[in-house]
Amino acid sequence: MSPREKLETAYALAFHPPTANAAWNDWDRGKVEDTVLLAELLDMASTLHQRLPECPDAAARALRRLARYQAVSRLYRMPSMLNRFRGRLGRQNDVPVEVPAWMVRDIALPVFGRKSSADSP
Repeated sequence: MSPREKLETAYALAFHPPTANAAWNDWDRGKVEDTVLLAELLDMASTLHQRLPECPDAAARALRRLARYQAVSRLYRMPSMLNRFRGRLGRQNDVPVEVPAWMVRDIALPVFGRKSSADSP
């Protein structure tokens, strides 16, 4: 998995509840072959819920999108879910207190909670 794919997957795990739920269910059913990679992705996803960086390296548009993702994900208790999932995988290490600037990217998530025009008959 490329670094870009890892980051996109971490965003989906962090902010798209169906993706996190599917990952949990796959792990719970023993369908996950690489638990080390899953644990790394969960660490990255938890990091995305931390304080936004105070550096000029991140684009304003990407910071706004990440802040919006963080706010909406609180409605679904995503940070707590990710921390419980990490705990089940034995990850007790701390995540950074601030999102690293390299993780702040303008990444679009799949549509959640609305039918797209492609879903219509």
